[in-house]
Amino acid sequence: MPFRFLSYLQPTHYFRLQRKDSRYIFPDVQSVEESLLKMVNKDNSYKSEQAQSYDQSWRMIQKGYIGDTETYQNFEKLPIIDEYRFIRKNFHKVWVFYVLLIRLASFKNPFKEVTAYFKTRHVKRMDEHQHPIPYPEYKNFQSELIQQKPLVSVIIPTLNRYSYLKDVLKDLEQQKYTNFEVIVVDQSEPFQKEFYDQFQLKINLMYQEEKALWLARNRAIKKSQGDYILLFDDDSRVDADWIAEHLKTLDYFKADLSSGVSISTHGAKVPANYAHFGISSQLDTGNVLLKKSIFKGIGLFDRQFEKQRMGDGEFGLRAYLAGYLNISNPYAKRLHLKVGSGGLRQMGSWDGFRPKKWLDPRPIPSVVYLFRKYHGNQAARLALLKTVPSSIMPYRYKSNSLMMVVGVLISVLISPLVLVQVFKSWSLSSDKLKEGAKIEKLT
Repeated sequence: MPFRFLSYLQPTHYFRLQRKDSRYIFPDVQSVEESLLKMVNKDNSYKSEQAQSYDQSWRMIQKGYIGDTETYQNFEKLPIIDEYRFIRKNFHKVWVFYVLLIRLASFKNPFKEVTAYFKTRHVKRMDEHQHPIPYPEYKNFQSELIQQKPLVSVIIPTLNRYSYLKDVLKDLEQQKYTNFEVIVVDQSEPFQKEFYDQFQLKINLMYQEEKALWLARNRAIKKSQGDYILLFDDDSRVDADWIAEHLKTLDYFKADLSSGVSISTHGAKVPANYAHFGISSQLDTGNVLLKKSIFKGIGLFDRQFEKQRMGDGEFGLRAYLAGYLNISNPYAKRLHLKVGSGGLRQMGSWDGFRPKKWLDPRPIPSVVYLFRKYHGNQAARLALLKTVPSSIMPYRYKSNSLMMVVGVLISVLISPLVLVQVFKSWSLSSDKLKEGAKIEKLT
């Protein structure tokens, strides 16, 4: 990462890693068009010129820069005061203090650390997402890809959610783009084959006795006839232009994946970091369109995540490392109802960091498996240090900084129990690492 302190705050972020071509995602500002650089003015308050350039590059990515230009292949060490200035600009002050504590606990020079911390105390936090890079041509862009009408395979695994699946399929009946097939992998009990007779859709129905989400998606992908795969959930609602917007975005940016936006309530505001185009650092299998050829290039979903969490995150990271371009698409929105029964909630845990029982592993072992496999043990430990204490609080408080701090304090009080949960998860992730990935190739 351009700034070392990001390793404390984003230890398992996609963009922390070099791709297989040894490039990072961050553009070398020396090769970026002058008109774009003017939108991200250089911050001359940094002590080093290199920090000024890294800051400008990082902010461009936050603002949604998507360009074919030279990127950094390595990053130089920066003055400590520049590191503190950077995190103060971009993170809540609680996390700045958190970094200071980690640095002091790691036996860094306390005088240098505390001095840099206080010298930057007047730096104001900025939100680059409030002023994203615009793509004005997108609105009137006439997509040749849509005109070519490629077949899209919409894949929906379902488990005991017929009442919600009915709305899902009704929304698909209303799509403006019509050249698509629907592959439903039904794992419900009792299985209601006649349920599907009411829809005016090309439905390829597969019944699967085993309750397994990633097996279901892999089976459907292998059966699909389309050159494009659209992964969808059985508890979602979408507008009539949903498929068209995904295809249009792929075409406009010459991308490989289009990751749509998810909101949980009608009329909810899209979070600022998802409200504009950008290179996506996540993949949500409830709302993503991608070229089928990607599965041929890097394989299907890893079944080490079966009945657990972050199988889609692992696939997204694998695609990122292979060099595929994934666009965060604000126009392909879905309402994700997050139904409290059926689906993954019935097969396992919906929340990767909040176990159902006190003696269950925290987080889910597949999460630690992902962290360790791609980022290493040290980054995995830093990720657990940052995420586990805050996970003590219920999920609904995740955007409340004060409640997250309360969660940290509570975690200190119950630390023996939390340590048992974490050690259990670490041990189970070790078993997964020894066994290795369960990734089938698509031929």
